[in-house]
Formats: sequence, C-alpha cells, structure tokens
Amino acid sequence: MRNRDVGFILWGIAALIGFMIYSFNKALGEIVEQACVHGSECAMWGNVNFQTNVSIAVLLVLVVVAVYFIYTDRGKSVKKKVPNGLHPDESKLYKLIIDEGGTIFQSALTEKSGLSKVRVSRILDKLEGKGLLNRIRRGMTNVVILKD
Repeated sequence: MRNRDVGFILWGIAALIGFMIYSFNKALGEIVEQACVHGSECAMWGNVNFQTNVSIAVLLVLVVVAVYFIYTDRGKSVKKKVPNGLHPDESKLYKLIIDEGGTIFQSALTEKSGLSKVRVSRILDKLEGKGLLNRIRRGMTNVVILKD
C-alpha cells in the first residue's frame, strides 16, 4: 500500500474520531449540566474540558500524520533512468520495473509487458548479467529488484 493511500485512510479515521469527540462531548455536556448543581464552577466541567483537550490533541496528531503520509508519497520514488544501449524489449521491461518502484513480481512483469514468459525470463537473464537487477525466488515466481 502506498503512503498516499495510508494517509487518506488515516484522514478518514481522523474524521470519524472527530465526529465521535463532538458527539461524546455534546452528550457528556448535557449529562453534567443536569447532574451538577454548582454551575460552571463544578469539578465535573474541569474533567470534561480536560478530556476534550486531550482527545483534540490526539486528533490533531493523527491529522498531522495523515497529511505527512499524503504529501510524502514514496511509493514510486525510484529515480533511475533506462540505461543507453539496451534492446527495445530490455528497455521496455526496465522502464516497467522503474514505474513499479524498483520491485515487481516476474509474473506481473509478464502480464504488464505483454511478452511471453520465456521472452521475459531471457530478457531478465540478460539484464541480470549486465548487473542492472537481481531476481529473488519467492514461491512459484521471482521478485525482480533493480540494483542501486
């Protein structure tokens, strides 16, 4: 999951928590108003205000974290360029790997490229031989990772 997606999920959770804080404070205020005969000097109002301030502080921290995740999306931050001198199919696969953030399953690479499994495997053998990427076995497929 990309950072931006996590940020929007946190933003939604923050909105839900904000609604809960509002609802809780409204209901608690009505209860204290009926139960406390001392007016605004009642000790219960101090507790309500303290709990409100703490919950708003937690909400603000959550909003700041959400905004951070939304605006610092590192999901596809690979800043590599396709090296010169590659065959067109090699360049195509290398570009697809860059577009996926530098890591992709070989099976997904086959699907996205439209090339056959054998052709993708042979091209990856060549790119691996040139020192441009590594393949790591994961179950029935490989994970293709660009070298730094």
